Amino acid sequence: MSNTTIKDQSFLPDFGSLGVAIRLIFLAELMAIIINVRRNSVFNEQAWADFNLLSAFALTISFCSIVVLKLASPLLRRMSVAAGSLAVFLLLLAVAMVGTEFIIFALFDIGLIDQRWPEWRSSLVIRSLIIVGLISIPALRYMFLAHRIQADEKIKQDAKMQALQSRIRPHFLFNSLNSVASLTRRDPEKAEAVLHDIADLFRVLLADARKLVPISAEREISRQYLEVEKIRLGDRLKVKWNVSNVPRSALIPALILQPLLENAIYHGIEPRFAGGKITIDMWTEGNILNVLISNPLPENPGKSHSKGNKIALDNIRQRLDTQFGNVASLKSFQEGNNYHVKLKMPIVERQ
Repeated sequence: MSNTTIKDQSFLPDFGSLGVAIRLIFLAELMAIIINVRRNSVFNEQAWADFNLLSAFALTISFCSIVVLKLASPLLRRMSVAAGSLAVFLLLLAVAMVGTEFIIFALFDIGLIDQRWPEWRSSLVIRSLIIVGLISIPALRYMFLAHRIQADEKIKQDAKMQALQSRIRPHFLFNSLNSVASLTRRDPEKAEAVLHDIADLFRVLLADARKLVPISAEREISRQYLEVEKIRLGDRLKVKWNVSNVPRSALIPALILQPLLENAIYHGIEPRFAGGKITIDMWTEGNILNVLISNPLPENPGKSHSKGNKIALDNIRQRLDTQFGNVASLKSFQEGNNYHVKLKMPIVERQ
């Protein structure tokens, strides 16, 4: 599908949505109030009766417009912006004319008027068409612009998510390839397994950043990453998982855990002569998923890479904010000889 077609389709809001329906009904009632105030200088029983009739008329036209535009949406979305806008305008005029005839028939049927074809029928139909035409032009323009702004914001958000994820380039790649090279002769099968793990990691890295993945899949990717690092670090790297009451089907953003584990190794395990243990605690509180990743601090703080650590954490924090808003959070703190990163995010269940 061409970019032009995509742009043409994006102009049309969802006329069946609650937000659009509320706007149309509110606008119709507002016009009923304005016309009633214009016709009656004093609010009495006659004014109240006029308002009831005007309100019923306005609600009938607005409700029928919503239904007709919703039914016509599949056809309208295949039109260009100009043709679609004209079609929507003409549909609203048609609804106004038919709705006015229906109101006249209903008034005659319930006995409020004596004639089925009163003399003022043509005048009422013309005035209805004029009012609906004058209202629909700015109203549709507003809804189209509001919809376009929302669509542009969604595109920007998706692009931001993709850009943030694309910045995650695990620096362990070159070290891992060196490890694979050393394994090729003495353990070819293990070297092949490590290459498969690396391929899986980068397959996730290049995937659509807008999609959420099951937490079980994220844990598997993290496990593969740690296995690759264990080839290089050997007994210097120890890992402990503590997982309780976390649903396996819960969805989280892809590659959220792996960069944090990468940080823990790069800033906590590598600078230490004896290495250390990384602990991953995962638990739920209500509908909130908690993740706490802990690693020992370097023996010589001067050798740590605090700036790189901050960039990585800020990257993940931005991804969480883009995905969940202020419901999610990421905090880092030191406690004794350990460094902790605590992550909170809402649990999203698979639909």
